[in-house]
Amino acid sequence: MFKEFKEFAMKGSLVDMAVGLIIGGAFGKIVTSLVNDILMPPLGMLLGKVDFSKLFIDLSGAGHQTLAAAKEAGAATLNYGAFINTIVDFLLVALVLFFVIKQMNRLRRKAAEAPTAPTTKECPFCLSAVPLKAVRCPHCTSELKG
Repeated sequence: MFKEFKEFAMKGSLVDMAVGLIIGGAFGKIVTSLVNDILMPPLGMLLGKVDFSKLFIDLSGAGHQTLAAAKEAGAATLNYGAFINTIVDFLLVALVLFFVIKQMNRLRRKAAEAPTAPTTKECPFCLSAVPLKAVRCPHCTSELKG
């Protein structure tokens, strides 16, 4: 059983998938940082100096002034600012994945459209398709030149 598991774990596609997951996780952290640290502060400034990560609704009714104070008091909060950040995060990841997949599909189409070397030639006497290495036409039995 251990031998079978080892064979399964060492297959190329599984290792490729694991590498993809690790890189994807790191990419997710980069996008989250991009959203929280680069994009949302200027957007908040444009919308009247709003810090989206601190937007919340205090469901306890105690009227906590900040999200940190509400969490410290153990109050129930609806953190819609963090939700907005997560939506922007998701949209950026989706956009980047769209462009990556679009590029991959374009490269695949180019590879599929690439001209392949001919495998046949035309017999000058009967105009039939003949393999390149043939020295005599299988249809009319004429001798073919080089």
